[in-house]
Amino acid sequence: MKRCSFAVVLLLALAASSHAGSGWTALFNGKDLSGWKRNGDEKWVVDGDTILCESTANKYGYLTTEKTYRNFGLRLKFKGEAEGNSGVFVHSRITGIDPEHGPDIEGMQVEVDPGKGKHTGGLYESGGRGWVAMPTAEGESALKGGGEWNDLEVSVQGAHIVTHLNGVKVVDYTDPSPKFTDGVIALQIHTGGGVKMRWKEIEIKEN
Repeated sequence: MKRCSFAVVLLLALAASSHAGSGWTALFNGKDLSGWKRNGDEKWVVDGDTILCESTANKYGYLTTEKTYRNFGLRLKFKGEAEGNSGVFVHSRITGIDPEHGPDIEGMQVEVDPGKGKHTGGLYESGGRGWVAMPTAEGESALKGGGEWNDLEVSVQGAHIVTHLNGVKVVDYTDPSPKFTDGVIALQIHTGGGVKMRWKEIEIKEN
Protein backbone atom coordinates (compact mmCIF):
# COMPACT_ATOMS: atom_id res chain seq x y z
CA MET A 1 0.00 0.00 0.00
CA LYS A 2 2.83 2.40 0.89
CA ARG A 3 4.61 1.60 -2.36
CA CYS A 4 1.38 2.28 -4.32
CA SER A 5 0.78 5.59 -2.49
CA PHE A 6 4.36 6.68 -3.19
CA ALA A 7 3.90 5.89 -6.88
CA VAL A 8 0.71 7.98 -7.04
CA VAL A 9 2.41 10.92 -5.31
CA LEU A 10 5.39 10.63 -7.67
CA LEU A 11 3.16 10.62 -10.75
CA LEU A 12 1.27 13.69 -9.52
CA ALA A 13 4.52 15.51 -8.81
CA LEU A 14 5.87 14.67 -12.26
CA ALA A 15 2.65 15.89 -13.89
CA ALA A 16 2.79 19.17 -11.96
CA SER A 17 6.45 19.61 -12.84
CA SER A 18 5.77 18.96 -16.52
CA HIS A 19 2.95 21.52 -16.53
CA ALA A 20 5.06 24.13 -14.76
CA GLY A 21 7.87 23.60 -17.26
CA SER A 22 5.55 23.93 -20.25
CA GLY A 23 5.53 27.72 -20.05
CA TRP A 24 1.81 28.01 -19.31
CA THR A 25 0.80 30.37 -16.51
CA ALA A 26 -2.59 30.54 -14.79
CA LEU A 27 -4.41 33.85 -15.30
CA PHE A 28 -7.13 32.72 -12.88
CA ASN A 29 -5.94 31.13 -9.64
CA GLY A 30 -9.25 29.38 -8.95
CA LYS A 31 -9.73 31.28 -5.67
CA ASP A 32 -10.20 35.01 -6.30
CA LEU A 33 -9.95 37.68 -9.01
CA SER A 34 -6.36 38.69 -8.30
CA GLY A 35 -4.81 40.08 -11.49
CA TRP A 36 -8.20 41.05 -12.93
CA LYS A 37 -10.27 44.25 -12.97
CA ARG A 38 -14.07 44.56 -13.07
CA ASN A 39 -15.38 47.12 -15.56
CA GLY A 40 -19.04 48.12 -15.30
CA ASP A 41 -21.89 47.07 -13.03
CA GLU A 42 -22.39 43.46 -14.10
CA LYS A 43 -21.71 40.50 -11.83
CA TRP A 44 -18.26 38.86 -11.76
CA VAL A 45 -17.68 36.46 -8.87
CA VAL A 46 -15.66 33.37 -8.07
CA ASP A 47 -17.95 30.38 -7.56
CA GLY A 48 -16.15 27.17 -6.67
CA ASP A 49 -13.19 26.94 -9.04
CA THR A 50 -14.92 29.01 -11.74
CA ILE A 51 -15.50 32.65 -12.62
CA LEU A 52 -19.24 33.23 -12.90
CA CYS A 53 -20.42 36.22 -14.91
CA GLU A 54 -24.08 37.18 -14.95
CA SER A 55 -26.21 40.04 -16.24
CA THR A 56 -27.57 42.26 -13.46
CA ALA A 57 -27.69 45.82 -14.85
CA ASN A 58 -28.35 44.64 -18.43
CA LYS A 59 -25.37 46.60 -19.75
CA TYR A 60 -21.97 45.65 -21.09
CA GLY A 61 -19.53 44.33 -18.54
CA TYR A 62 -15.90 43.30 -18.83
CA LEU A 63 -13.39 41.52 -16.67
CA THR A 64 -9.95 42.59 -17.88
CA THR A 65 -6.45 41.49 -17.01
CA GLU A 66 -4.35 44.05 -15.17
CA LYS A 67 -1.44 43.25 -17.49
CA THR A 68 -1.24 43.76 -21.23
CA TYR A 69 -0.08 41.05 -23.64
CA ARG A 70 1.37 41.03 -27.17
CA ASN A 71 2.21 37.55 -28.52
CA PHE A 72 0.76 34.56 -26.69
CA GLY A 73 -1.29 31.42 -26.59
CA LEU A 74 -4.45 31.50 -24.48
CA ARG A 75 -6.54 28.54 -23.39
CA LEU A 76 -9.62 28.28 -21.20
CA LYS A 77 -12.86 26.45 -20.60
CA PHE A 78 -16.32 28.03 -20.75
CA LYS A 79 -19.87 26.86 -20.15
CA GLY A 80 -23.06 28.75 -20.96
CA GLU A 81 -25.89 28.48 -18.43
CA ALA A 82 -28.24 30.90 -20.22
CA GLU A 83 -28.69 32.14 -23.78
CA GLY A 84 -26.88 35.50 -23.50
CA ASN A 85 -23.85 36.39 -25.60
CA SER A 86 -20.28 36.70 -24.35
CA GLY A 87 -16.74 36.84 -25.72
CA VAL A 88 -13.00 36.83 -25.12
CA PHE A 89 -11.07 39.95 -26.18
CA VAL A 90 -7.39 40.12 -27.12
CA HIS A 91 -5.23 43.17 -27.92
CA SER A 92 -8.00 45.28 -26.40
CA ARG A 93 -8.53 48.25 -24.11
CA ILE A 94 -11.39 49.92 -22.25
CA THR A 95 -11.87 53.36 -23.78
CA GLY A 96 -14.59 54.84 -21.56
CA ILE A 97 -17.89 54.37 -19.74
CA ASP A 98 -21.27 55.18 -21.28
CA PRO A 99 -24.10 55.76 -18.77
CA GLU A 100 -26.57 54.02 -21.07
CA HIS A 101 -24.76 50.82 -22.00
CA GLY A 102 -21.73 50.64 -19.69
CA PRO A 103 -18.03 50.29 -20.59
CA ASP A 104 -16.76 50.81 -24.14
CA ILE A 105 -14.07 48.51 -25.47
CA GLU A 106 -11.95 48.41 -28.61
CA GLY A 107 -10.00 45.44 -29.88
CA MET A 108 -10.43 41.95 -31.29
CA GLN A 109 -13.14 39.72 -29.87
CA VAL A 110 -13.23 35.96 -30.09
CA GLU A 111 -16.95 35.29 -30.12
CA VAL A 112 -18.38 33.09 -27.35
CA ASP A 113 -22.07 32.26 -27.57
CA PRO A 114 -23.88 29.27 -26.03
CA GLY A 115 -26.14 28.93 -29.08
CA LYS A 116 -25.37 26.67 -32.03
CA GLY A 117 -24.65 28.55 -35.22
CA LYS A 118 -23.80 31.80 -33.38
CA HIS A 119 -20.19 31.89 -34.63
CA THR A 120 -18.30 30.95 -31.45
CA GLY A 121 -14.58 31.18 -32.20
CA GLY A 122 -15.09 33.72 -34.98
CA LEU A 123 -13.39 37.14 -34.85
CA TYR A 124 -15.20 40.46 -34.42
CA GLU A 125 -13.40 43.78 -34.11
CA SER A 126 -15.17 45.98 -31.57
CA GLY A 127 -14.91 49.71 -32.19
CA GLY A 128 -14.00 49.07 -35.79
CA ARG A 129 -14.77 46.74 -38.69
CA GLY A 130 -17.15 44.29 -37.02
CA TRP A 131 -16.85 40.70 -38.26
CA VAL A 132 -13.46 40.03 -39.86
CA ALA A 133 -13.31 36.21 -39.79
CA MET A 134 -16.23 33.78 -39.67
CA PRO A 135 -15.92 30.16 -38.54
CA THR A 136 -15.42 27.34 -41.01
CA ALA A 137 -18.39 24.99 -41.41
CA GLU A 138 -16.61 22.44 -39.21
CA GLY A 139 -15.75 25.10 -36.64
CA GLU A 140 -19.33 26.35 -36.56
CA SER A 141 -20.54 22.91 -35.45
CA ALA A 142 -17.79 22.30 -32.83
CA LEU A 143 -19.67 23.92 -29.93
CA LYS A 144 -20.91 21.64 -27.17
CA GLY A 145 -24.35 22.67 -25.92
CA GLY A 146 -26.51 21.50 -23.06
CA GLY A 147 -24.41 23.09 -20.34
CA GLU A 148 -21.23 21.18 -21.25
CA TRP A 149 -17.75 22.62 -20.85
CA ASN A 150 -16.07 23.83 -24.04
CA ASP A 151 -12.33 24.22 -24.64
CA LEU A 152 -11.25 27.42 -26.39
CA GLU A 153 -7.69 28.05 -27.57
CA VAL A 154 -6.46 31.31 -29.10
CA SER A 155 -3.04 31.88 -30.65
CA VAL A 156 -2.01 35.52 -31.15
CA GLN A 157 1.25 36.14 -32.99
CA GLY A 158 1.37 39.73 -34.16
CA ALA A 159 -1.46 40.15 -36.68
CA HIS A 160 -1.97 36.38 -37.01
CA ILE A 161 -4.81 34.94 -34.91
CA VAL A 162 -5.87 31.28 -34.86
CA THR A 163 -8.73 29.90 -32.78
CA HIS A 164 -9.65 26.33 -31.91
CA LEU A 165 -12.88 25.17 -30.29
CA ASN A 166 -12.86 21.70 -28.73
CA GLY A 167 -9.82 20.82 -30.83
CA VAL A 168 -11.34 22.02 -34.12
CA LYS A 169 -9.74 24.94 -35.97
CA VAL A 170 -12.34 27.70 -36.30
CA VAL A 171 -10.46 30.60 -37.89
CA ASP A 172 -6.93 31.24 -39.16
CA TYR A 173 -6.69 34.95 -39.87
CA THR A 174 -3.93 37.43 -40.61
CA ASP A 175 -5.19 40.96 -40.01
CA PRO A 176 -4.16 43.36 -42.81
CA SER A 177 -4.75 46.41 -40.59
CA PRO A 178 -4.70 45.56 -36.85
CA LYS A 179 -6.02 48.28 -34.58
CA PHE A 180 -3.62 47.38 -31.74
CA THR A 181 -0.55 45.17 -31.41
CA ASP A 182 -0.98 44.56 -27.69
CA GLY A 183 -3.57 45.09 -24.96
CA VAL A 184 -5.50 43.47 -22.16
CA ILE A 185 -7.36 40.18 -22.30
CA ALA A 186 -11.03 40.60 -21.43
CA LEU A 187 -14.06 38.44 -20.75
CA GLN A 188 -17.38 39.98 -21.78
CA ILE A 189 -20.97 40.22 -20.63
CA HIS A 190 -22.99 41.49 -23.59
CA THR A 191 -25.61 44.19 -23.13
CA GLY A 192 -29.30 43.27 -23.16
CA GLY A 193 -29.35 40.83 -20.24
CA GLY A 194 -29.68 37.07 -20.16
CA VAL A 195 -25.98 36.28 -19.79
CA LYS A 196 -24.81 33.58 -17.39
CA MET A 197 -21.44 32.10 -18.26
CA ARG A 198 -18.77 30.19 -16.35
CA TRP A 199 -15.04 30.26 -17.05
CA LYS A 200 -12.20 28.20 -15.63
CA GLU A 201 -8.63 26.96 -16.22
CA ILE A 202 -7.65 30.23 -17.91
CA GLU A 203 -3.97 29.96 -18.88
CA ILE A 204 -1.52 31.94 -20.99
CA LYS A 205 1.79 31.18 -22.62
CA GLU A 206 3.73 34.25 -23.71
CA ASN A 207 6.12 34.13 -26.67
